[in-house]
Amino acid sequence: MINFKNIKYLLNTTTSIAPLILRIPLGIILIAHGAQKLFGWFGGYGLKGTGQWMASVGFEPGMLMALLAGSGEFFGGIALIFGLLTRPAAAVAAFTMLVAMTVHWENGLFLADNGYEFALILLFASVSLLIQGAGRYSLDNQLNNHLLKESVAS
Repeated sequence: MINFKNIKYLLNTTTSIAPLILRIPLGIILIAHGAQKLFGWFGGYGLKGTGQWMASVGFEPGMLMALLAGSGEFFGGIALIFGLLTRPAAAVAAFTMLVAMTVHWENGLFLADNGYEFALILLFASVSLLIQGAGRYSLDNQLNNHLLKESVAS
């Protein structure tokens, strides 16, 4: 039996358009970074090269870690753009960025020094979507409205 109360909570969102403005660029950035890891697109190293690098910095097994990080970014980014299952996608993105920050932490904040500032802003953009949901213009909102109509009709 499906618990519609939990599904409605997962899909519930603000009626603002602000999450859309955050979802689109965040999704694009995550898709691009995931594609670098998974497919070697946009100058990336692909799964094998990323896996070797991840193993070299202590994330073992490297290939699995590359697959998880790349998939979380790539597929999570797609979900964010469409506003579909935004909260779970944002949670995965936030966790991935938190882990990414550990790699760059010792270099300090600034990106110019290979620091963690880029991962930090992506982390908090993801947390923002995790808290507020996908917003008015999202598949989550459309599904939630449909579920509300169904529950009123029954």
